[in-house]
Amino acid sequence: MGGDFLDYLLLADGCVGLYLRDVSGNGLPAAMFAALAVGTLRGVHKTGMCPSRVLATLNRRLMIRGATRRHAAVQYAVFDPQTREMKIAGRGMPGPFHLSANGDYRALEVQGKLEPGDSVLFFTDGLPDAFDAEDESFGLERLQAVCVAQSERSATDFLGEVFSAVTRFAGERSQHDHMAAAVFQYRDSQE
Repeated sequence: MGGDFLDYLLLADGCVGLYLRDVSGNGLPAAMFAALAVGTLRGVHKTGMCPSRVLATLNRRLMIRGATRRHAAVQYAVFDPQTREMKIAGRGMPGPFHLSANGDYRALEVQGKLEPGDSVLFFTDGLPDAFDAEDESFGLERLQAVCVAQSERSATDFLGEVFSAVTRFAGERSQHDHMAAAVFQYRDSQE
């Protein structure tokens, strides 16, 4: 059991919401806080607020419920298929990475417009913070290189190769942190 989780949902206005959260700690306390946060977020996102206001409201509601001793990194993104715009709010989490259909890479920070064939990788810090036997971390540069090489593959294959690359790098070393990731791929509705 751990505190990393992700989920996606179809919003009432036809937009797609995606959230990723990494709760501090391990075991049952982290998993319980994650469950509380998921339930609260599922109630808050229905309001239709922009991602930054959703996270601010989530934070206030968790504080009211006495969840002051736990900390979490979080990202919440909303993709509007009409405008092809993705808006993101987050705190304490790396990424996400935007990989365009033509092979360009950039960090997607607050918002960006997606073109058909673009992918966005959301991930917790457990991926870049994975260590090998020599105490070297996988790092954001290696993760970026894997993503660029996989950008034309299906979301399942893309994500599979990301986790495989981290596993190969770490070898037999057990890791200190959980890992969670999701790939959002935009395909033209005509395809």
